[in-house]
Amino acid sequence: MTIRLIALDIDDTLLNSEGKLLASTITAVEKAVAQGIKVVLCTGRPLAGVAPYLKALHIDGDDQYVITYNGAVIESVAGRVVSKHLVDNADYRKMTAFGQEHHVPFNVLDEDSNIYTADRDVNWVTVVQGWENKAGLLIRDPEELPADFQITKGLFVGDPKQLDAVEPLVEKTFGDHLYVIRAGEYFLELMNPVVNKGQALKDLAKILKLDASEVMACGDEKNDLPMFDFVGTAVAMGNGSDEAKAHANYVTGTNDEGGLAAAIEKYALK
Repeated sequence: MTIRLIALDIDDTLLNSEGKLLASTITAVEKAVAQGIKVVLCTGRPLAGVAPYLKALHIDGDDQYVITYNGAVIESVAGRVVSKHLVDNADYRKMTAFGQEHHVPFNVLDEDSNIYTADRDVNWVTVVQGWENKAGLLIRDPEELPADFQITKGLFVGDPKQLDAVEPLVEKTFGDHLYVIRAGEYFLELMNPVVNKGQALKDLAKILKLDASEVMACGDEKNDLPMFDFVGTAVAMGNGSDEAKAHANYVTGTNDEGGLAAAIEKYALK
């Protein structure tokens, strides 16, 4: 079946280990777009954190799409929201209280790319998030925000060993009604229970009238597995986790050796 949509994770997939786009990646994506293939960045980042890469890849217009916040929001590159699934204020407050009680750094993102934290001693991971996403950082207690304030996702962040230790308790506390996923060694994320990259990709494919066999996905981590389970062609990066590789149909080279471009050339381009 001809590939008509390629979904790409960003960190450690689209970008190399230095957070840069390889020239080979840009060329392969441009070829795909020129052939009429939708190239959809599918990421935990907000739109503000995706925009520089969309520009560098020359992906623009209201008929091109991005999946942001790990699937909480589907929107056009022009910013038109197709669908969104948020977390309510009560759960936002519970997450904040949990982080404070267990001394785990915590922040949230709203649907406008803003990052909020109630932590006064802001963890370096949160600072990097603000910088990467061009979002800045707002230090606010829940009581300082509107009673109907909703979030796209909450993130416990920081030292991987601390997150390893607290992850089972987070799952026990929130896992019965929220989607809890370890998105990387520095991120433990909580979202609306219907949210994941795979469901968002499935929803977008339905809107575009595409069959799963016409969709290819590339990723490297646990939060990419729902994409792999949906698409007809799942490609794990050579630098990806063992779990990602086990779920994929194919394993390509690493993000530093042009593995993404090689996968696009081999499995998607005519």
